[in-house]
Amino acid sequence: MAIPTPQRRAEIARLLAREGAVQVADLAVRYGVSEPTIRRDLEWLEKEGLAQRVRGGALVVSPHGSPAPDLNPIACRIGQAAVSFIRDEETVFLGPGELTLEAARALRDRHHLTVITNSLTIAAEIAEHTPHTLILTGGQLNRTEGGLEGHLVQIALRELRADWILVELSGINAAEGLTDDSLAHAELCRALLGRGGQVVILIEPERVGRVAAAYIAPATEADVLVTAREADSAPLWDLAESGIRILLA
Repeated sequence: MAIPTPQRRAEIARLLAREGAVQVADLAVRYGVSEPTIRRDLEWLEKEGLAQRVRGGALVVSPHGSPAPDLNPIACRIGQAAVSFIRDEETVFLGPGELTLEAARALRDRHHLTVITNSLTIAAEIAEHTPHTLILTGGQLNRTEGGLEGHLVQIALRELRADWILVELSGINAAEGLTDDSLAHAELCRALLGRGGQVVILIEPERVGRVAAAYIAPATEADVLVTAREADSAPLWDLAESGIRILLA
């Protein structure tokens, strides 16, 4: 039985506030109503100053009446999908990046997690918005990427273990493997591989099949690849054939 319109709109507003973006198609399935009905809901929320409609969905609006800065709906989708495997009381490593930051935001509804990160941005998100145990590696700050790098990170990683390792990369290709544009990030990822956890690669859809400058490891070192449904199907098929689980957000 469909819930009343006011209740549905209130729930969509709460969902927007928590996740930053919503998709019409996803909401239609979630509430068992038609897409035109959801569009009318989003139109109403926009008139109330709670949302800004965009193609296919809506973005959350800040208290000042403008969309939240730097919000990327595709990144939100990827981040939310990437944490779908994670259960309460597990340990998660999150590397730096826009996609992994969205994954960190999506962990707000989990309980009793331990989050390890070398990203100051992700550390701030976890510290300010969750009660999770937070472990921040040492290292030298890369001000451009917001991540901690260098020998101290490598030392810390030798002593730490995680059930899930989530890292964002610049390239993944079935033949050429896992790659990244940053030499320091590639070094970090090599240190994380083989630590016993499930390796989840987060990547923007246009970078699937791409080969970046710094080689990390064969593609088969990844357990799961999470990207958006806009990604080219040909390289995704090759990666799936190599045994990697593909999750499209």
